[in-house]
Amino acid sequence: MSAQLDPLSAAADLLYTVKTDGNPSEHRDHLARLDQDRLDHILADRPRRLAFWLNVFNAYVHLLLDDLDEELGSNRLRRYRFFSRDRIPIAGTTLSLNDVRDGMLRHSKLRWGLGYLPRPFPSAFERRFRLAECDPRIHFALNSSGEHSPPLSVYSPADVDHELDVATEWYLSETVRFDGERAVATVPRLFRWYRGDFGGMSGIRSFLLDYDVIPDVDGLSIEFVEFDSIELDRYRV
Repeated sequence: MSAQLDPLSAAADLLYTVKTDGNPSEHRDHLARLDQDRLDHILADRPRRLAFWLNVFNAYVHLLLDDLDEELGSNRLRRYRFFSRDRIPIAGTTLSLNDVRDGMLRHSKLRWGLGYLPRPFPSAFERRFRLAECDPRIHFALNSSGEHSPPLSVYSPADVDHELDVATEWYLSETVRFDGERAVATVPRLFRWYRGDFGGMSGIRSFLLDYDVIPDVDGLSIEFVEFDSIELDRYRV
């Protein structure tokens, strides 16, 4: 592989290789050896930066699952370790899945802060290469091999906003339900975990209205539910 391969192409090729069960070693090595100044030059605008980190995250979720499938189970500690261990080499720095999702894509937001709290002490690498702000649609593009994970798609800078809309529409159609008799929308608890990313409860309502998955009715309540649980949290918005 040429040392001059575009980093965007390298990340996209890595994800495509993962999708097609190819050998990812060459692409992984290339991303690991990238020059940071060259990476900074290539990721000069939001669409490029967004597509790059989405492809990196989705590729490495599946690569790490293949290597360490036993780490993901019902045990929360093992799940935490899976996402928090530094095993993603990019441009001379080793990142975790949490670093990519919460640092790069969410502009250094803490995983446990409901989308309101910053990550403490982000590294110089994170500050240099993160998105300027969090686009909440990334939550519907990140694949974690769960029941309602989005299809594994390669994102391109030219079309990333359209592709994020497609991923969001698919996810919402699969997961959001509206009960007209009770005026209750049932949505994934993901919206609660990251509600600051959406602009709070009013922002969640506006987001759902924008994607036409709920009607604009007075007194609407939102219930947050996990797919494998009947436990509900309700908020009126």
